Amino acid sequence: MRIKRKIYFFCEQIFFSFFHVKQEFQFIGLRKYIQYWIFQKIFGINRYVPWPVHHSSIVTSANNISFKKEINPIGYSPCSYIQASNKIIIGTNVIIGPGVSIISDNHNIFDFTKYTLNSPIIINDNSWLGANVTILAGVELGKHTIVAAGAVVTKSFKEGNCIIGGVPAKKIKDIDNYKSKVNYYDI
Repeated sequence: MRIKRKIYFFCEQIFFSFFHVKQEFQFIGLRKYIQYWIFQKIFGINRYVPWPVHHSSIVTSANNISFKKEINPIGYSPCSYIQASNKIIIGTNVIIGPGVSIISDNHNIFDFTKYTLNSPIIINDNSWLGANVTILAGVELGKHTIVAAGAVVTKSFKEGNCIIGGVPAKKIKDIDNYKSKVNYYDI
């Protein structure tokens, strides 16, 4: 068993260096990277997204999404819906759970075929979005904000260092600063 892991790790390193895979995406492993690549490049699901995206997720307007190095690339988790018609800005060390919807646009209430112009969605460093969270247009989450599973975030929580949850999301409690110094890209 131990020898198989070493051989797999060795093959993985050769593959990633040969194909110049970005370091921040190597954590997902060779098997999943190839699986995501096949769905994206051969089957055309999320073809124009330049990072690995789960085949059950939808990412629109990927050119309007900016992020630093990720532990969990946006759309990597299953069943996510990321709509970035207005801009989405993601910080470092943001974990996004399955089924998350990040929607940067609203329909015009007087003409449903048109959209309103909103400020970008900003999710700052060291934040965690639990399963089935919905983030709506114009929301800004401060550093180290944890969003409870199933929450619908309709307003900003810029102060950070808090846990929010509910429909609509409200502050549940304040928490201390993020403490981990782990460099996830060296694991």
